[in-house]
Amino acid sequence: MDKKLLEILACPLCKSTLIYRQNEQELICKADHLAFPIRDGIPVMLEDDARQLTNEEMDALDNK
Repeated sequence: MDKKLLEILACPLCKSTLIYRQNEQELICKADHLAFPIRDGIPVMLEDDARQLTNEEMDALDNK
């Protein structure tokens, strides 16, 4: 994932900063508890394609 692209991308819902999870190929919005997929190197920033993060995943993010 290109660092410059990551710097300009924001959550389409709340406009907050996203966290890049390389192993999972996702961009995480902690505010909305959503994970946006990255498919073939392209972030899919659609709410309908995002998955809801579990409480365990949110706890793990908070502990990093």
